[in-house]
Amino acid sequence: MARRLFIAFGLAAIVSLVIPVGPAHARACMMNHQCTTIWYSDATQTTQVGGLYEECDGFTFRWGTRTAYVTFDEVPC
Repeated sequence: MARRLFIAFGLAAIVSLVIPVGPAHARACMMNHQCTTIWYSDATQTTQVGGLYEECDGFTFRWGTRTAYVTFDEVPC
């Protein structure tokens, strides 16, 4: 029993290291809201590398690249 548990945890650890982390996708902006999504270069969130701005009138502006480090802000119009 302990051997099977050890093997299961070992396989889970290997799989978690092998599967790459892709860029985080922007969350959908709710209707009648203004949304800002910012992607950063690393977990310290000090260097912005991309962004997505969605205005209340439907205008969107996207720049840069997407990463796994993201913040999302949403405010009603």
